[in-house]
Order: sequence, then structure tokens, then C-alpha cells
Amino acid sequence: MPKIKAKEGQSVGKMLKITLVHSYIGRPEAQRRVLRGMGLGKVNRSVVLNDTPEIRGMIRKVDHLVAAVEVEGNGK
Repeated sequence: MPKIKAKEGQSVGKMLKITLVHSYIGRPEAQRRVLRGMGLGKVNRSVVLNDTPEIRGMIRKVDHLVAAVEVEGNGK
């Protein structure tokens, strides 16, 4: 298995585990798009994404619906 190379200024080990903790029913379409863009569709489902400024911004937009935790490695 090949090693993952980090882009300049980005570390390989930093990941975020994001869990959808509240339903997005009745929420604005923009918030629904952010959740779908992160790969979240059902309550209590989690995804592990790279810790980037773009992902942090997405979390900030829907922080009332998700829980995010920093994890090392691949998050498993």
C-alpha cells in the first residue's frame, strides 16, 4: 500500500471524526448541502475527514448539528 503524501503545509496524521447528532429536517438547503458534502446523511453516522481549513469551515456552518473530534491516523 503506498504512503499518502501530504500537500505542502498539511500533516498526514490529523483527521477529524464528524458525527451527525441532530436531524437536518427543517433546516435551510445550504446546511443540507454542507452535510451531504461531508458525506453525512443519517443521524448518528460518522465520517473521518482530513483536518483542513475547508472542512473546519463546513463544520462551523453546521456546528449545531454535528459533533467533531480530532483523531490521529485514519480515525479507526
